[in-house]
Amino acid sequence: MAAVPTPVQPSTLPLSDDLGWALGVLFRAYAKAAGVVMADVPGGPRGYQVLATCVRDTPGTQLALAHQLGVDRTVMTYLLDDLEKAGLVTRQPDPSDRRARRIVATDTGRARLAELDEGLCGAENRLLAGLPEEERPLFRDLLQRLAATVNVHDPIHNACQAADQIAGP
Repeated sequence: MAAVPTPVQPSTLPLSDDLGWALGVLFRAYAKAAGVVMADVPGGPRGYQVLATCVRDTPGTQLALAHQLGVDRTVMTYLLDDLEKAGLVTRQPDPSDRRARRIVATDTGRARLAELDEGLCGAENRLLAGLPEEERPLFRDLLQRLAATVNVHDPIHNACQAADQIAGP
């Protein structure tokens, strides 16, 4: 039987009061675990986010999807090319604007997302193992709330968004 690691008291960790250090440690661990799960997804984590958004949400056009995910529209074009070649998404004409394209997940893309989500769930559970199970939903909720508001207060991000809207599709 494998030994269960003894939890470390946060106050004994180096830089225990440094938010950047803690976020960095968590991010690197998550990126490594998620990278294994997404190794064969075109675009890696960004490709996963595009696919997940197309399955779970209706971002509308390619440009709207790029804005929603914070991906440069030129990068989004190449990413969608790769996802389309893999048979995970398709570009369909937007009925309200023939110049625009809607991004739609294929049946293959939906099935692949279900596999990826299962693998990510296991990776996330291992990453969050240091928290009691009943605290994990609160931790996720707090992170989501911060993620949803972080760009609201970022003048550089807001200026880039405004420039993209002026430039058009």
